[in-house]
Amino acid sequence: MYGGTLTISETEECESLFPISVSDAVSVFVTNQIYEGLVKFNMRDLTIRPSIAERWEIDESGTIYTFHLKKGVFFQDDACFPGSKGREVKAADVKYSFELLCTQSPDNVNFNATLNNNIKGAKEFYQASSKGKPAAGLESIRVIDDTTVQITLQAPSTSFMNILASAPASIVPREGVEKYGNQLHIGTGPFLFSVQDKQAGNLVLLKNPNYHRSDSLGNKLPFVDSLVIKSSATKADQLAAFEKGEVDVVLGLPSESVRTLVEEQIEQFKSKNTGYILERTPEMACHFLEFNLSRPPFDDERVRKAISYAIDRNKIIDEVLKGEAYGPGIYGITPPSFREYDITKIKGYDYNPDMANRLFYESGYKDKKVFPGVKIVLNSGGAKNTKVALEVQKQLMEVLGIRVDFEVKTFAQKVDDSRYARADMVLNAWLADYPNPENFLWLFYGAPVPATLDKPSYPNTSRYKNPEFDKLFEKGRMAKTRDESYLFFSQAEQVMMNDAPILMLWYDENYRLIKSRVKKLPANPIRYRDCSEVYLMETPAIPAEKK
Repeated sequence: MYGGTLTISETEECESLFPISVSDAVSVFVTNQIYEGLVKFNMRDLTIRPSIAERWEIDESGTIYTFHLKKGVFFQDDACFPGSKGREVKAADVKYSFELLCTQSPDNVNFNATLNNNIKGAKEFYQASSKGKPAAGLESIRVIDDTTVQITLQAPSTSFMNILASAPASIVPREGVEKYGNQLHIGTGPFLFSVQDKQAGNLVLLKNPNYHRSDSLGNKLPFVDSLVIKSSATKADQLAAFEKGEVDVVLGLPSESVRTLVEEQIEQFKSKNTGYILERTPEMACHFLEFNLSRPPFDDERVRKAISYAIDRNKIIDEVLKGEAYGPGIYGITPPSFREYDITKIKGYDYNPDMANRLFYESGYKDKKVFPGVKIVLNSGGAKNTKVALEVQKQLMEVLGIRVDFEVKTFAQKVDDSRYARADMVLNAWLADYPNPENFLWLFYGAPVPATLDKPSYPNTSRYKNPEFDKLFEKGRMAKTRDESYLFFSQAEQVMMNDAPILMLWYDENYRLIKSRVKKLPANPIRYRDCSEVYLMETPAIPAEKK
């Protein structure tokens, strides 16, 4: 079934298409359609599958990875290439892309989450790159021949292949980076960037006619002619567009809206020929308030803990979210979606007004009138974020007698304020880039945090530092088995929660509405979507009942 346009609705706009810069969920999704890495995820079970690399070997030490590239993989046609024809991907492109990810620049926000502390010599290369790219390059990445590249890690890693499947590890052409810089949008993926109209809220991708993959039956991919990402200001707007037939997929709908939709169209849901499918799945995602630890009052852990005890998370879930949550955030930051990682062993914070007031008193704020004015920064998020901030504001006044203001900004402004420690508190959320607790805990790894506030800190925007946490986190990263890594990660997570650099709110789940004509776009806990195999099937007409 070839042809047609797949339209997906989002509440936020795509902020960047430069792989080393992507940091929001929408940008990651779009990037994954334009670019590819050596490997990619299987949408159904998130296992690793071949992509630009058709096969690989790992030596007995678990530190030397040898990748064999698939022949006939071409970068998308563009004026940056001779004759505007995309050239074939070579092993040198892999080395160039990973060295770019290990190079200091204002655009590179993903080094610490990906190759730092993984590839041998990456940290030293990164530090040296501030004075110009080292002439010898990153020696632990060796180009054996045009189709073979070898990567040496500093220690075994249970998550390295997951990192290679994430958007920042996409393979990019040197010619494109040199011509376009951070405005690059040329990869090897199934779709080509066409246009982004921020005023209209549409980003359009077109079918890549030279895409290298076929499906299991030998059909050339992709099937759809175009992919449209439509951003809407509110969830209500998204739902209205879905009901009008303007979009095919809506993510993250409030349960209240879903309940209304089902009640209004209950007969269609009972029908075998319903025009759409409603799915509810737990996610590897969480919501939290991030404290700025670089200045008072949140440089005092007693204040942070007092506020953590003062919040009734169940009330937020019941009265604000209307049940739209997997559960209250009373453990750590890692959500309960990992079967083998028991978060109930991690002691977090539950509602305890007496403990909140005792800690607040001990912190020196006996007279609550002297507590400094603080503000929560948040992005719109379809009005849900504002409702959550209002409830937090109300509860802190009721329990601790302190006033907290909040300010709504664009997503880009909020991220910028976070990186430069301008905000007192930030209402934040994290959706896993890959299925491993490491991806949540790296938000608190202190080694890369700059010593001064004039330099951005990312992803550790709270600027949390604890040598004990860092040591356990590093051991977890370098563990030889998943069970061993999970043990160290859980210990590190407990250390972090004891220090309370964040106030956990809730663990997420997702309601997804999808037209029944959309095939081969399964849901998964990290919202990883590869639209290359999606096809659209027209729903057959329902025959009239015989009288």
